[in-house]
Amino acid sequence: MRERKNVLVLFSKPPVPGLVKTRLSTLKDGVFTPEVAAALYHCMLFDVTEICCAAMADLEACAAEAVAQGGDIHDAYELVISTTPTSNVEVMRTLFVKSGTWPRPITFIADEGSSFDEHYNHAFQQAFDGGADAVLSMGADMPALTKADVIAGFEALHRLDAVDGGGIVLAPDQEMGVSVIGWTRDTDFSHTGVFYHAEGLTVLPAYIDKARSCGLPALYLPPIPDVDTMADLMHTVTVVEALSYCAQFDDIVPPWRTADALHQMGWDEVRVPPNDLHDPREDIDC
Repeated sequence: MRERKNVLVLFSKPPVPGLVKTRLSTLKDGVFTPEVAAALYHCMLFDVTEICCAAMADLEACAAEAVAQGGDIHDAYELVISTTPTSNVEVMRTLFVKSGTWPRPITFIADEGSSFDEHYNHAFQQAFDGGADAVLSMGADMPALTKADVIAGFEALHRLDAVDGGGIVLAPDQEMGVSVIGWTRDTDFSHTGVFYHAEGLTVLPAYIDKARSCGLPALYLPPIPDVDTMADLMHTVTVVEALSYCAQFDDIVPPWRTADALHQMGWDEVRVPPNDLHDPREDIDC
């Protein structure tokens, strides 16, 4: 039987005021103090981690069932949190240890480089050097993430695992970038030239352009918003509220920490004034 190792790399930083989510703070064009912005990110980080743990537990249950039914592949899963610089590895480990018991072991690593491209390449290479057959990566600022998103990402990678030469999977964010990106061990691909595209392409089309140039298949995952700006946060407030309510009726792990933080901040509702920026409906309603 073949064991297929699947690694989820969660890119993150310690929730230090002034170093995370500065676009939500008064240090840039946001409205929150750096302390509040960092605390909100802290909640997102733990929510996303919990959601990923739950998704991987479901995936492991499915893997065990497949083996019991005579399948010839056993899927194993590892959760890796990648941070930078190296000195922050122990900071992140301590942050999680002090928070209590987590459902599964978490590996902490540092990604290094002089650009985002190099940092992402370094994290992926560490995962593949550690025996990964498939790597799925995402950021920790996505409280709208669901178990279904994580499961869909790995299922797509498993489809590509059977393809000669591999391929990539990706999910767009709301700002012409990606929120999830991954590929298989046999895929000749990297992040180089994506975040700093020579012709000015944004991240999503840059990945597609590079995959096209390499002749690689790409599998599309549903969009997942992240939170960088105040506009992003407005949308996220509404999604977090919806997820929190729908979790009563569906197999959803709600982002409860983020929801509670938004409630305490008085940001659990978004209301807009009436406007006339719509097409006329008179002919429709007559």
